[in-house]
Order: sequence, then structure tokens, then C-alpha cells
Amino acid sequence: MSALPPLVEPAAELTKEEVARYSRHLIIPDVGVNGQKRLKNAKVLVIGAGGLGSPALLYLAAAGVGTLGIVDFDVVDESNLQRQVIHGQSDVGKLKAASAQESIAEINPLVKVHLHTDRLDSSNALEIFEQYDLIVDGTDNFATRYLVNDAAVLLGKPYVWGSIFRFEGQVSVFWEDAPNGKGLNYRDLYPEPPPPGMVPSCAEGGVLGVLCASIGSIMVTEAIKLLTGIGEPLLGRLISYDALDMKYREVKIRKDPDTPKITELIDYEAFCGVVSDEAAQAASGSTITPAELKAKFDSGENFALIDVREPHEYEIVNIKGATLIPKDRILSGEALAELPQDKPIVLHCKSGARSAEALAALHAAGFKDATHLGGGVLAWAKQIDPSLPTY
Repeated sequence: MSALPPLVEPAAELTKEEVARYSRHLIIPDVGVNGQKRLKNAKVLVIGAGGLGSPALLYLAAAGVGTLGIVDFDVVDESNLQRQVIHGQSDVGKLKAASAQESIAEINPLVKVHLHTDRLDSSNALEIFEQYDLIVDGTDNFATRYLVNDAAVLLGKPYVWGSIFRFEGQVSVFWEDAPNGKGLNYRDLYPEPPPPGMVPSCAEGGVLGVLCASIGSIMVTEAIKLLTGIGEPLLGRLISYDALDMKYREVKIRKDPDTPKITELIDYEAFCGVVSDEAAQAASGSTITPAELKAKFDSGENFALIDVREPHEYEIVNIKGATLIPKDRILSGEALAELPQDKPIVLHCKSGARSAEALAALHAAGFKDATHLGGGVLAWAKQIDPSLPTY
């Protein structure tokens, strides 16, 4: 497959200042003045000003994309700074979108920036997407990925998708209405979301900071190719990158004839099930607060506190008196014999999702009075023991 037609018409002119600023683009014959004028005229929406959004926004701005939209309702946290390079120490506590806008102004004051600081959902996605030529999706959860895909399909817009986890990343381009019958969308690759709790998020599993730069820069490269109509885009191809082995692999994606036609936006949280039905049911009525857990300790109650995180997480921070039994050993049944039968069990994880899954397994195995700590060790550190580090 060769280049697609350019997505954007060229702007009328480049100013003297723009010619000087973009000279290294202008002397590449494939980009040239015409390509740079297309970038100037382009409107690109970046979903998320986090790990992937940071390098994407910085390089789209530096490249001279005339209008950038940023969708992000979150605020900068210190744990973001290891990879989200658009933010700095002085931005902690600021809206990520506003912090990103300031960095963009510093890199290229000629770029117009629009901020969308409401949570993206089915009620506002179409209205926001309509204003842009191309979407760059750097989100880290399945509910938003399916929402972005379906909104892009309904509006006939192309989007560049990337994802990262630990040392691995993936990038592709989805465009249902691509010319020459080449169109496909994210549901052709992933018809259904994985079961809740199956795929850990970056907050649970971690990510090598610099991986964001590798994947984010590929995403921007694809965006520039689509906007200017040069090169061979990643439409129908997925690039998978393994940083530890330093290997790139390419996987072909084909249109799946069984992919249902997208006709409307749905409830994506329900579609993806943030936690499984079993976990939600188990947690209902069997969740205790950090204050209630502290009261158990203070009164000298005889109970077993079980930490269901991974050993490396336990090393970072743990609640004194907790026994480490990772969730997978409970779900497989392997660790059930290690649990006390003669006293109540309280489970906890980082934020409450994994302990809810483990709780469902314990209830099913007959430990009917088992409970779990709502909000996990993060809530404990915040509400009860601020001396503990968080991660």
C-alpha cells in the first residue's frame, strides 16, 4: 500500500518566520513547502496528555501542526514525571492540559491550542472530534479506546493508536473510511475487550519511562504522513516494539467481516466492565474503609490482613502486619490452604480492584466473612499513615 491522499489542504502561505523555523522540513523534497503548509492548516486532537500524549504533543507542536486539541481532565502527579515529559516539577497539582499548553507555547508559540478538560464520554466525544482532521489516541484504558474508535468511525476520521506496558508498545492507524477499500477499525483487531482484571494498567504493572518516547514518536510520524500524504501509513499494519530485545515486529490486520457495523456510541464502562460482575458483587457489603481497618488494629482484634499485590510492590510499601499472597495464587486456588480458617480475613491491594477479584474467589471457596480494604494501600497511606510512600 502506498501513500494515501493528504488529509489536509495546504495553508495559503508560510511567513518569513515560519520558513526559518521549519527550514529543515522544507529542504526535504517529500515534505517541502507544500507539506509544511498542510501541517500549518492541520487540526490534530490528542487524547491524553500523559505518557504517550507528552512526546506526541511536543513533536506535533515542534513540527508546526497549526492547531492542537488536548483532551485530559486529570492533574499532574509526581509519579507522572518519570515519563510524562511535557510536565515539570512546578506543574504538580496543575491540570495536565493546562501544563501541556504552557510547554507547547514554549516550543512553538505559532501553534493554536484548544483544551478539553471534561472527561471524554459518549455525550461529548462526537462534538469534540468533529473539530479536528485527525485523532491521536494515547489513552491507557479499554473503555476510552473503544469510545475513541467508535466516535472516529461515526465521523469518518482516521486516528493513530498507541499503547504501552512495561517494556513493550504497539502502534497502528485505524480509518474505517480510508480510500481504496483499505478501511478498518480497532474492533477488527480487538472485537471485544479483555475480561476485567486480566490486563493490568500501567499504574498496576508499570512502564519504562523512555518507552513512551519510542511509541509516541512513531505515532507522530504516522500523523505527519497522513496529514501530508507521504510514505506508507500503518493502516492495516500493527507495529509491536520490544525494548528489552530491541525488536520491532509487524503484524498484518485485515478487515473482519464479522465486525458489527458501528451505528451509535454506547456505555463503554459497562461494555468493558471495569471490574468483573463477581468482584463487584463480592465487594458490595464486604468492603471496609481505612478507618475501619485501623479500628480493628487498635482494638487488638484477631484477624488476618492479606496483601494480594506482587512481591516488588510489597517491597515499595506495605501495611505493617500484612502477609503477602499474590492475587494469582488465590485465583488459581493454590494459596487457599495457606489462609487461616479460624479468624476473619481482610484483603488489600494497591487501589481495591485486584483485592475485589480475590475476594470473589474467597467467597466462592467458602470464606464467606472475608472483606477487602476499599481504596487499598493508597487509601491507607492517604488517610491513616501519610508517612508511607505511594506509587
